[in-house]
Amino acid sequence: MAKLTAQTEPLNKAIMEKEGKYLTFALAREEYGLEILKVREIIGYMDITAVPQTPDYVKGVINLRGQVIPVIDLRAKFGMETTETTEETCIIVVEINQSGRKFSTGIVVDHVQEVLDIAGEDIEDAPKFDSSVNTDFILGMGKIGDSVKILLDIDKVLSSTDFDSLAGSDDNPDNED
Repeated sequence: MAKLTAQTEPLNKAIMEKEGKYLTFALAREEYGLEILKVREIIGYMDITAVPQTPDYVKGVINLRGQVIPVIDLRAKFGMETTETTEETCIIVVEINQSGRKFSTGIVVDHVQEVLDIAGEDIEDAPKFDSSVNTDFILGMGKIGDSVKILLDIDKVLSSTDFDSLAGSDDNPDNED
């Protein structure tokens, strides 16, 4: 019995570490969640300055109160069909940790839904597929009633390679540790 307890203890700790508040949003008919502590602010969709020779999911940069922030189209990043912006389309500004540095980036989403407090026991690990499917960016699957929210590890979704060619990622004042 003690051996079983020793095996489940790290599992319980991992589950409890995922417990917390998540900002939920939609892309197409799918629902996602981000750890609320990663969210700096939510802004309405605004003009984005395109940056040449960036991947198609990099929309460009915005000037947010004097700070240049890269913006990623999460639909395109996930290989989903892109769509026209609506009055519900918004940019979630998140704080990313990459290679020991912190900086802000914006992600374009169809619409923000709500903040949910998700208990650790309501979060399951990401499903395992074959080796050709990478699910490392999924923090877990949040079970809310009859629905499932895909909880994202935004640091892994937005890898540093996404920003290597963008202005502002090295000179951002948020880079202090």
